[in-house]
Amino acid sequence: MELLPVKVADAEDVLTFSFRRLALPLGFTVLVSGASFVGASIWQYEGMRSQASRLWQRNALQQRLKAGQWRREINSWWEQQTEGQQMALWIISANVLVFLAWRIPALQSTMVRYFSSNPAKKNLCLPMILSTFSHYSAWHLAANMYVLYSFSTAAVMVMGREQFMAFYLSAGVTSSLASYVHKMALGRGVSSLGASGAIMGMLGLVCTQFPTTHLAILFLPMFTFTAGSAIKVIVAADTAGIVFGWKLFDHAAHLGGALFGISYCKWGHQYIWSQREPIVRWWHEVRGPGPR
Repeated sequence: MELLPVKVADAEDVLTFSFRRLALPLGFTVLVSGASFVGASIWQYEGMRSQASRLWQRNALQQRLKAGQWRREINSWWEQQTEGQQMALWIISANVLVFLAWRIPALQSTMVRYFSSNPAKKNLCLPMILSTFSHYSAWHLAANMYVLYSFSTAAVMVMGREQFMAFYLSAGVTSSLASYVHKMALGRGVSSLGASGAIMGMLGLVCTQFPTTHLAILFLPMFTFTAGSAIKVIVAADTAGIVFGWKLFDHAAHLGGALFGISYCKWGHQYIWSQREPIVRWWHEVRGPGPR
């Protein structure tokens, strides 16, 4: 996450740390995370149930696309994307739309109110999730979306698209909560926005799952390093940012997202995703055995 420029957001407010004020954001984090994983469980169930139907619909769509060359090319390009990249492209589209909304002067007040997170504002909860799809600067958007697209294949390979989406939303709202705690501890009411917290969660998970994989920086491909080393450096850098008070990024949000990803890699599947059977069984009974 980056800090929203003062020329756009309201001036910094002075905050007093309050466990009572944090109760609502904490409850919202639990609610969003829980609802995301419940929704992902139902989504996966429905996907498995209607797999044959979706295959037929896909074939029918391909037949319709034969009418135009450009549509065939778009469809061919889409099919060449991995499942993770397809998920990333949907998320990127949402982020681009929100970025364009920031460019509309009439929407500025609405964007600041709902698409940037600030513990000093009256509306504490909704911005915690909406801000993870929000970028004010083009370079911040481009950097985050590049990393998202690059690592989405590995993340979805580990979790599947349904669990990945629930994980991404949970990492985003958890990073916002970490940002709130840090800002309240410092007494600083500043606005933050960006997908960095959720993406740090994804990096934490992938780098922990594949620690020996070699990575390289985009503009310095000759220098490689292991994923395990990369996540350690990321955590150390954001910890230093918190300790020394660096203000370029929201380091608390980054650290919260990364630690969420590392923790989920170690314990999430065992203690969260593997416990979805009661949800699936309940949904099966509610939906009924036959097709609708």
